[in-house]
Amino acid sequence: MSLDLSQIHIEPVSETGLMIYFADSISEETAILIGNSCSYFQSLAFEWLIEIIPSYSSLYIQYDALQLDYLTVKQNLLASFKTMPEASLAATGQGKQIELPACYHPEVAPDLESAATALKLGVDELIEIHSSRVYRVCAIGFAPGFAFLASVDSRIALPRLSTPRKKVMKGSIGIADQQTAVYPQDSPGGWQIIANCTTALFNPDSEPMTPFSVGDSVRFKPVSLEEYLKSGGQRWHGE
Repeated sequence: MSLDLSQIHIEPVSETGLMIYFADSISEETAILIGNSCSYFQSLAFEWLIEIIPSYSSLYIQYDALQLDYLTVKQNLLASFKTMPEASLAATGQGKQIELPACYHPEVAPDLESAATALKLGVDELIEIHSSRVYRVCAIGFAPGFAFLASVDSRIALPRLSTPRKKVMKGSIGIADQQTAVYPQDSPGGWQIIANCTTALFNPDSEPMTPFSVGDSVRFKPVSLEEYLKSGGQRWHGE
């Protein structure tokens, strides 16, 4: 497989930063390519490379302008794309496979029953559909450790809440449109909460601070309320 460089656009965004645009829309294939490209550039250990930040369809590159100017950095990146290993271009991706426990229960998920009703599904059907799919990490943000996972089965796509909550409990697993995600810490949010996860997803004192990287795959493993509480989970206390 060869990479079509004509579809990749590199543009300056500051005196020390540039964006690499891979596509105009979100897709699993693009997420894989971005994740693999990020890993490959990091492995090359460019002295001028300061930071790489992946997003849905782009990579932000911060570089040391005292070492190289924008045009030279751009030429280096384009040359590196041409030497990327075949495995980095594979649609299966090279990311980690992550399994997260998920407790689907009304006592920890305030929108579980209403979501099932809105979707005209039984609660068990909603759980089975959500937990049977493997999701791809397409981007990380709006908070540290918040991984946007795509895409949910169209049968369980849900709109955001009309009024966001002031507080969504840490570990809450939500759906918004075609995406699902886990809130790594207490924060405001408008996703519909259908489960909760006890795995710590952000620790500023650890390296890496979060288990997620763009291109990783994630699967949710249903656990009972009893298992969830024994592993340190708490009942819903959001707002």
